[in-house]
Amino acid sequence: MILKRVDIGVVGGGQLGRMMLLEGLRIGLTFAVLDPSSECPAAVMTQEFIQAAFTDAAAIESLADRSSRLTFEFEHIDAGTLMHLASTGCRVMPSPETLYMVQDKFRQKTFLASCHLPVPAFRKITSREDLRKASRVFEFPFLLKSCTGGYDGKGNALICSSDEIEDAFLALGGEGASLMAEEGIDFLMEISVLAARDEAGRVELFTVGQNIHRNNILYRTIVPAPLPENVIEQAEHLAKETMRRLKGTGIFCIEMFVDRGYKLLINEIAPRTHNSGHHTIESCNISQFGQQLRALMGWSLMKPVLRRPAVMVNLLGDPKRSGYPRLTGIQEAMELGEVYPHLYGKAESRPGRKMGHVTILADTVEKALEIADKVEGCLKVEVFPEKEAMK
Repeated sequence: MILKRVDIGVVGGGQLGRMMLLEGLRIGLTFAVLDPSSECPAAVMTQEFIQAAFTDAAAIESLADRSSRLTFEFEHIDAGTLMHLASTGCRVMPSPETLYMVQDKFRQKTFLASCHLPVPAFRKITSREDLRKASRVFEFPFLLKSCTGGYDGKGNALICSSDEIEDAFLALGGEGASLMAEEGIDFLMEISVLAARDEAGRVELFTVGQNIHRNNILYRTIVPAPLPENVIEQAEHLAKETMRRLKGTGIFCIEMFVDRGYKLLINEIAPRTHNSGHHTIESCNISQFGQQLRALMGWSLMKPVLRRPAVMVNLLGDPKRSGYPRLTGIQEAMELGEVYPHLYGKAESRPGRKMGHVTILADTVEKALEIADKVEGCLKVEVFPEKEAMK
């Protein structure tokens, strides 16, 4: 028997959920989490845990029954169930309609283009002939993308010549797969703008950051982004314009390309906290997770202030081995300056898996980057047999 509802139900118990719970537990909020794995990062912190698939409508409805409000920590969940719950009066934040829109890349780009927001040129691909036609419209290289399910570069194929068309088509599912082609952008950098909106519609933005990827996985975020002030202002304006078109209360990340002429194009939108915002835990007067909780609970948003320049570096699993993770080199790393390591509590390290991150603060971006290079030399996610790791 459920005697008392928790404050927030969370669909997903990964690192984003864990960091939100860490922030919320500090001020006495209560949580229920739904995740397929009982060893997910948030499981040990939540007051109630439901082990179920993200497509289990009955389990999601059970989560809603025991929660005063519902949110989600990633996109690959059952938006239809959330839309049904919202129609019955459940407080689902952000809007499940926004979640449904972003779950399909073609649907997302179509929506943004219909709002006259700048996006790369794109077109739907349903056959080999569609892809061949796209190759005659877009200059090489261009991208072939799975419309659903991709993350961290999975589900993308870069096509550099006509010889690669067939292999790319087959690699992403071939006939019957839901695909789209998108022009390749020769961009100067990718940036992200984190935006929070409260129930009254007030929007607050975090400082614009530059994202650097390796093997399609976010490697570093540098804040503030090294761009002219007028370009930063344009990015902030575009983020606010995008937020005006999106529904829902909570945190949103708007990723943009900056081309070599400083033109801005929206890449993707995430209706949740984001890897590129982890630096805010130490670098700002309020973290993205603290701002998220304020929005969800109906409390006043804070105006984010960047206290120090920051570099955030992802800590990935050993590229060759799986096993029990342990963060090593902590003392040596901390002796280098304002260095803040985070390990996410994942039960298993796998090659390329996001296991944690480290944030470095300094008086200048240049100094933070210098320290970050040294930190990478000593701070590692090592892999051990579990018994050895516990010694």
